[in-house]
This record gives sequence, structure tokens and C-alpha cells, in this order.
Amino acid sequence: MVSLVTGGAGFIGSHVTRHCLNLDHEVVVLDDLSGGYRDQVPGQAIFIKGSVTDANLVNDLFAKFEFDYVYHLAAYAAEGLSHFIRRFNYQNNLVGSINLINAAVLHDVKCFVFTSSIAVYGAAQLPMSENTVPQPEDPYGISKYAIELDLRAAHEMFGLNYIIFRPHNVYGENQNIGDRYRNVVGIFMNQIMCGEPLTIFGDGTQTRAFSYIDDVALPIARSVNNRAAYNDVYNIGADQPYTLNKLAEVVSAAYAAPKKIRYLPARNEVSHAYSTHEKARLIFDINGSVALEDGIGRMAAWAKKVGARKSKYFEKIEVARNLPANWLIEQQPVT
Repeated sequence: MVSLVTGGAGFIGSHVTRHCLNLDHEVVVLDDLSGGYRDQVPGQAIFIKGSVTDANLVNDLFAKFEFDYVYHLAAYAAEGLSHFIRRFNYQNNLVGSINLINAAVLHDVKCFVFTSSIAVYGAAQLPMSENTVPQPEDPYGISKYAIELDLRAAHEMFGLNYIIFRPHNVYGENQNIGDRYRNVVGIFMNQIMCGEPLTIFGDGTQTRAFSYIDDVALPIARSVNNRAAYNDVYNIGADQPYTLNKLAEVVSAAYAAPKKIRYLPARNEVSHAYSTHEKARLIFDINGSVALEDGIGRMAAWAKKVGARKSKYFEKIEVARNLPANWLIEQQPVT
């Protein structure tokens, strides 16, 4: 089996790559290293530096390697920032995905595995289930849902098999802790290691169900072997929601550091987001998940070895109006 993993130098993608290799796949990783790291790609994988937005490169890779399976994890997943980088969001997350879907159809890929997001649900009735009608409220969620719809259309028109996963708030080793716009667990850890207070938008009572990486990456890697899973969508991740205040407490404890929080003005985001996972448990035979304290402990041990990373500003803001103050840099024009 020959598999393409896009975003395989990034967080979830590097773990999916590792699990696919353990399942005896030959793996080609395509990643532009905009958010990932070359040393996170397992040595047995073939690494290609490039972007899914490069249609010619994508087509060349499909022709050369004749992929059986595609695991599409490449995305710029800064949900809150997506309001202010709409063009970038749709070009990278939507158009890049269409390049892959076109190539998968043309080269008769057996199954296209896509990591969507529970961002597609929006402020839906809780807990979010696969029967909930998606109503995404930000460009990131809109792009993810559009790809889901396109995969269904490609299946109906061309017979392309797909599996859609909607993971949420995934954390763990290899997460980009130097990204100030996404991955709150990584942000907290980086802030502690830099001697800074933990920043929370709003009062910290918003809730998320934080999901440890191997509870998500392993079922994704295995999914192509389960024909009963084909052509459907699955929520995947942890069940238990926690407030951001509680998360700050757990992360601080993992570093034996006092809990110091700096509360910032609330931003436009869903207050509560967690989903049901009965469907995934049944289809993929998932039993249990890693407890928050255990998962945070594992990630903290890794992060301490890696060390703090400098948090960069996103320099291609398209609309700076209403951009949170701590995301704004002087050279960005205010629209």
C-alpha cells in the first residue's frame, strides 16, 4: 500500500505518518513546512517539500507514486484568525484540497481520508453529533464543510471513496507550540516556558473537550482497512469538556508552576464545543481515551525537551478590523 500524507511534517500528520508506517504502508509526505518541522517526519517516509496549492506538483506526485490512499491533513487551522485571512484560508484549505480530490479521481485512489473539524457545526446544540446540521460560523469551518460536500459529490459522480473525520482540540507531542493563533495547550506551555502569564480571551468559562493525539491519529491511520467506514463522517476525540480555566490549572501543574492568567477581551468564538463519539467507537472499536492530566503530562515532558519556541505574528493579515489587539502588529494596515 502506498499512501500520501499531506501535512505529514505537522502535528497530527506526523503521527498519522508514523502509524501508517507501522501498518506497513509506504508513505510519501507532502508538506511546505509552514507549520511543521522536517525532523518530525519519520525517517522511513519519503519527504517532498511543497504545497497542496501547487496543482502541477500534486499531479506529478500522483502520477509517479500511484497512491492507493490519501490522508489529507494539510491545513492552516487557525480558526479564530480565519476571519481576517479569508483569501489565504480558502486558497490553502479549500483550493488546495480540490487539487488533491481532482488528482485522486484521475488516478483511481481507493480511499481519500480527510480531517475536517467540529468547526463545521458552529454554535450547534450540544453535544454535537454527526446528525447535527452543520452551520459553520467562520471561514475555517466553512472551508472544511465545503470540502466535505465536495468529497460527497466526487463520490456520487466518480465513485471516489472517502472517510471524513471531525477531530477537535487535539493536543500532544509535535504540536506547534510556537503558534500564537491556535492550539491553546501549546500556547499555554510555551508561555510558561517563556515566563509569561497564560492568556485567555474572555473569562475562561468557555469549554472544549481536549483530545490526546494518539486517541485521534491511530484510528485515522487504520481507517482505510475498514470498508464499513467508507463514505461517511465521524466525530473523533475526547468526551469530557473542560473550561479553559481548568486547562490552565492542569498545564500549570504539569510544570509545577503557579497559575498566572492574563484575561483578554473576549473574541468572536463558539463558547462551548464538544461532540459525541458513539459512531466512531462502534465502527473503529475505540475503547476509552487518555485522561487530560495524563496527556498533558506526556506533552509537557516532550515540550520541556524541545524548549520554548518564538511565537511569530502572521504577516499577511487581509482585514485587520476587529483583530484582537495582541494579534495586531504595527506594519499591518488597518482596513
